[in-house]
Amino acid sequence: MTNQIKLSWEDPATGERREPNLSVPIAFGREFARLPAELRGQRVSRMLLNSNEVSRYHALIDWEQNQPVVIDQASVNGVIVNGQRQTRSILANGDTLQIGPYIITVTFGINVTAQIISNRSEIQFNPNTNLPDPSLPLARPVTPLGSNFPPPAFQAENVSVQALHATGLPVDEFDYLAIGAGLGSFVWVDLLRISGVRPDKILALGLEAEPYARYKRLCLNSQIPLQERLRSNSDSCPDNIWGWPSYALRESWRDFTKGQINSASKYLWQVFSEPTFIETYTPRAANVFDSLDREAQRIGWNQIYRYGRVRSIRKTDDGRYCVAYSRQGGGNHAFVVTRYLHLSPGYPAIQFLPDLQAYREKYQDFKSVVNAYEAHDHVYQQLEQQGGTVLIRGRGIVASRIFQRIYQARQQNRQITVLHLMRSPKPQGNKFQTATRLVKNHYEFQPFNWPKACWGGELRAMLEKATPEERKSLLADWGGTTTADRQDWQRITEQGLKEGWYQIAFGEVLDVEQDGQNRTITSIQEKGFGEMKLAADFIIDATGLDAKVNASPLLEDLVKHYSLPLNYLGRLVVANNFELVEMRSGKGQMYAAGAITLGGPYAAVDSFLGLQYAALVAVDGLATARAPGVQRLSAISSFRQWLKWALNQSP
Repeated sequence: MTNQIKLSWEDPATGERREPNLSVPIAFGREFARLPAELRGQRVSRMLLNSNEVSRYHALIDWEQNQPVVIDQASVNGVIVNGQRQTRSILANGDTLQIGPYIITVTFGINVTAQIISNRSEIQFNPNTNLPDPSLPLARPVTPLGSNFPPPAFQAENVSVQALHATGLPVDEFDYLAIGAGLGSFVWVDLLRISGVRPDKILALGLEAEPYARYKRLCLNSQIPLQERLRSNSDSCPDNIWGWPSYALRESWRDFTKGQINSASKYLWQVFSEPTFIETYTPRAANVFDSLDREAQRIGWNQIYRYGRVRSIRKTDDGRYCVAYSRQGGGNHAFVVTRYLHLSPGYPAIQFLPDLQAYREKYQDFKSVVNAYEAHDHVYQQLEQQGGTVLIRGRGIVASRIFQRIYQARQQNRQITVLHLMRSPKPQGNKFQTATRLVKNHYEFQPFNWPKACWGGELRAMLEKATPEERKSLLADWGGTTTADRQDWQRITEQGLKEGWYQIAFGEVLDVEQDGQNRTITSIQEKGFGEMKLAADFIIDATGLDAKVNASPLLEDLVKHYSLPLNYLGRLVVANNFELVEMRSGKGQMYAAGAITLGGPYAAVDSFLGLQYAALVAVDGLATARAPGVQRLSAISSFRQWLKWALNQSP
């Protein structure tokens, strides 16, 4: 009889999946040294959980009378088994343990205990839906580095600038280079311009001229139209480093000039009293994009941006950096040499659940199984016309917006049913010190993906001062899959559960197949019901995006070539000013920003304020290094630059 048990959970900080197979006994705790190495002469599997809500030695899974039992080791916050706090509990297949912020599903091997006799049941809705032919691309296209480009010179540790010119390909030189040309690049370039750097000294390489193009596309695909409010924080304005006037004040002024006094007052009251008395204010998507267009024109973004698919980054033999990139048109390659480089490519890939990816590869069905960040308007169009059943995976901010969009479709066709598959119940929210997040219907509520104090309050300062080990615990406690505490969405959820057209199911996915009517059949292992089959016309994966380095060929090449360290989340290791210290090249400096830096000195790295904060400390580092053209802003020069912004004059 094997004693292997599979433990499954989502990382509290990133939502990424963890599924280790461990031998019993299994000890859980915050400090590895405090966990027992042996029990009764048998080696113990020691499971380290990085959270201050986890005791040094928190719990033990052991055998008692040939049954696996979880035993609380006098922990401060206890062990919660299937929603109930227990000091000792026999475990059954599919049970969930909550230890601090970690919700762990326990799955037994076939021979751990007597095989469970399962009642197979099936939930079916609307079996007559016809699905269109597949035409959507795969969720995670990866373009490998070309075999003939970059040239052999890029195999060197420090590339010879003379060798670059010898290739006969174009070689340009700039003082500052931004890779990505998205929002992270834009706010860095914006600050450089405000700090005195001329546009002809800066280059931004990317695939789309509008710095918000990819962000806008992800918003539209995840069903946030231009008139809808973003689910992103509005504590800063990426078009305005001063943050004043804020989006709320601008929107209030626009309504006031139109005579809409009530709505104008509402926005100001909302900001003043959030989040205690009223829902958190977020800006409309169209207003954000329009303001970015204005700032892009003001700083001369069209002179700075250049189309380029970056293939590789190397240090040069004269203390700078060289970037090999492909221009538009086949075989059209070039190089850029720069002294200061900023790396902000955004999320490298869409995070697609493995079982759904396997389904698409097997059936080549890209219509009925989609990711929330892919273009999938056909789902809602068909639902409005024919009705059907949708299975949602994930329960974060994106999932809540998808559910709201399905509700809107249901106003046109009542023959729409929603199944929401969650891996495990959520009996209580994450805790940090005296604060505990609210949970309703297994959703954990928080305005954004991190507490607001992570943006610029005491939590930001705490994380910046913390050691790498301490950061693991802090991010685990602050993170987790959350959704906005919005009354409209909560009313829809309550209505759907009451009327029966919205159902929540819990279980581990065994596989996803297709039946004779082209419906998706998701087989799950559900606690108390054995194996259950969920039939649906569409499955929407709302589990998020992938920011790990190995998801990007460019970043993976850079890390391998220079043996760069990665943090415990598989992201780039950056200093408190977001510099990649290991990549210093003579006087050259390289900085990074965005999701690829999570696990470092800042939590909300992919937010508007996170990108702006990373740019501020990076440019401050450039000023300290006496980078050409960079002037540290004083009170007078900053006010002068704000006046230029207000009057829409070039910096």
